[in-house]
Amino acid sequence: MAAVQRVPANFDPKNAQNHQDIERQFAVKAVLHAQTYWNILEKVKGSDLRLTKLDKEIYEHFQKDFPEVDVSKIIDEGAMKSKAGKERWRNFMQTYEKRVEDFNFGTLMRNDPKAEYTETTTIFVQRMQFYAIEIARNKLGLNDWIKETVDKEEAKKAKEEAKRDSKKAIEAAPAEETEEPTPAEEPTPTEEPTPTEDAEKTDGAPES
Repeated sequence: MAAVQRVPANFDPKNAQNHQDIERQFAVKAVLHAQTYWNILEKVKGSDLRLTKLDKEIYEHFQKDFPEVDVSKIIDEGAMKSKAGKERWRNFMQTYEKRVEDFNFGTLMRNDPKAEYTETTTIFVQRMQFYAIEIARNKLGLNDWIKETVDKEEAKKAKEEAKRDSKKAIEAAPAEETEEPTPAEEPTPTEEPTPTEDAEKTDGAPES
């Protein structure tokens, strides 16, 4: 994935001289991260993908702390960002503060595993929330459709290209010269045999 710059511990956005520029930089990095992740899913099945060295631990921890979250359905952003939800997620994420890089970095995530990144399906979460949910989705094979869709499209394109190439090859091939059929010779008429003299004599003799 694209490298993401760590937020300085003493960073104070209220006192930043170029606050808008910094926000823009963070937004760009979040978009690049999302694009990189999507590109990976197009090439590798999610069920074969490992996002961190702690995937198994994160998955089991997520299942334990958020048993009610069904990652196959649309994520309830309201519940996630409610006062109680924030507290639960904060406790979850603190476990990985020194174990996962950029554990609390702002990250874009699809709220629906069946959708692509769009304006209506993308929400802003923290990195550990992204990892917890995406690791669970990948483990359950919910992101495999992305690569399968790409594979089908590429196979279809390859078939169409092969068909076009075959057609071009046929059109480019020189036409074979066809010979005019030779008219059949008319059969030579056979002459009737000429009667011999003996036959003439026999024919003219009276019967005895």
